Amino acid sequence: MFIARSIAERIQAMCLKYPIISLTGPRQSGKTTLLRHLLPNYRYVSLENADYQAFAKEDPRRFLATYDRYVIFDEVQRVPELFNYLQGKVDEDRLLGQYILSGSQNYLLMEGITQSLAGRVALFKLFPFTFAELKAVGYLPQQAEEAICKGFYPPVYDRDILPTDFYPNYLQTYIERDVRQLTVVQDLMLFHNFVRLCAGRIGQPVNYAALAADVGVSPVTAKAWMGILETSHIVFLLPPYYRNFAKRITKSPKLYFYDSGLAAHLLGIKAPIDLTVHFARGVLFENMIVAEFSKQQYEKGWNSNLYFWQDSNRREVDVLAERANKLIVAEIKSAKTINRSFFDNLQAFRKYAEPTFDIDAYLIYAGQENQLRTEASVREWQAVEGIF
Repeated sequence: MFIARSIAERIQAMCLKYPIISLTGPRQSGKTTLLRHLLPNYRYVSLENADYQAFAKEDPRRFLATYDRYVIFDEVQRVPELFNYLQGKVDEDRLLGQYILSGSQNYLLMEGITQSLAGRVALFKLFPFTFAELKAVGYLPQQAEEAICKGFYPPVYDRDILPTDFYPNYLQTYIERDVRQLTVVQDLMLFHNFVRLCAGRIGQPVNYAALAADVGVSPVTAKAWMGILETSHIVFLLPPYYRNFAKRITKSPKLYFYDSGLAAHLLGIKAPIDLTVHFARGVLFENMIVAEFSKQQYEKGWNSNLYFWQDSNRREVDVLAERANKLIVAEIKSAKTINRSFFDNLQAFRKYAEPTFDIDAYLIYAGQENQLRTEASVREWQAVEGIF
């Protein structure tokens, strides 16, 4: 079953304005399925195929003469030599929507685009399903614990693969294929341990020295490996919010996974019932909501302009966005019932921000009722569309 994706209309619109469309995102996020469903008249060429790859490398001009218009090139970063020839081809033909480039290795694909195709490409990212996409077909789990464990990767839903089968295979494939191609990792088991330790630090500021010591590598290596996880869309770093913009760059960001199901697997969680007493229940729920907000941002544009806030007394607001003279802030709690103390950090932030900004405050929790309180608008976890 094909599940509609929210960025589809924007991709179609940009096909009428740019000669090339680029679609990146994590492996198995549904890029190929979306493009082939959205653009059925386009020819499809996977450059993971050894024959196509050899043709493109050995005779790029003839290759582009053969696949001259309305073509999807999948995993195009495998043939970096092709980008220069694509530039000449689209400049000569001046045909809108001529090529679609997709790939799961964002760094390598973007390197080719920025060096050769700048100004000729509309950029998109596709991540695992959002709440709204699953809700539209009745697939969004009713309980937060089930949603955390299942995660949001398409094969879990459209192919009905059990999370306990999908995530071990996904992780093994990712490490053995993408990691090997992105960098020289001498010890893949050590890298696997690094990923697992990252899952244990969800929602915490990144400390490369401590992480490196726990893994048994240098801080330089730990930082490089974190970069690999970022560029392959396994994790993302949420920067802190300060009125002084420079501090947002220099202070430590917080670590999150794009998919809660993968994070839960790395922490050894097999079923929703395991979360009942698990130490990571709260941070996994927070991760799921923060990742949802991030995915919603990428549906609207290329960047996710979200932050977190923490003061000198370690009072913290989980997610924040700046919109003109308005600040939108959200506190996330995994409890199913609302406690008065849940609003304390939002109140502290109001004192920090006023009177410079208007503030829209939200409390997201694992219950099933929306409320309008004096301190904040309370949203149950399934109803977080449109906040940011």
